[in-house]
Amino acid sequence: MHEDPQDKAAPGAWGRIACAWAVAFAVLHFYWALGGSWGLSVSAGPLAEERPGWFVAVGLWGVGLLCLVGGSLGWLLAGPRPRRPAGRVITALGWCACAVLLARGILIEALLLTDAAGQEINVSPQQRLWTLLLWNPWFLVGGLAFGLAAWKSGRPGRPGRSGRSGRAERPSGSAA
Repeated sequence: MHEDPQDKAAPGAWGRIACAWAVAFAVLHFYWALGGSWGLSVSAGPLAEERPGWFVAVGLWGVGLLCLVGGSLGWLLAGPRPRRPAGRVITALGWCACAVLLARGILIEALLLTDAAGQEINVSPQQRLWTLLLWNPWFLVGGLAFGLAAWKSGRPGRPGRSGRSGRAERPSGSAA
């Protein structure tokens, strides 16, 4: 059997990276929700100063909780794939997270670089810079991590995966 040299990484590494990415983002949102301000003004602009209740509840606490759900998904993608259909659902959710994060990173980047919104939105030069250099790449990294985790979770040969018979597969050359 031919072994793919790109599969040398520890099984589940991309799932653990996706999990860490999501948990780090959750921690940052909880820091902001508890009153922290470092990095928030360049991300949220006037909302960071005004901190309306809906913004704190949904934009900070809510997104932080959603990131923890994403961290759980990354953790599940890192482990052995559960039997069908749960394994398919987990993999599909990984692909959905990938698509949403990549779309967010790419679309906002394109809107800011092309100035497609024009004067319709109020984005300061500092917000534009930090969004282009930090936040959009951060979303791209998360999208790639979830995509690679989903891709690897559905591939055969992962330790602990079950074959069609429902029994754990044995490494080649081992006695029955």
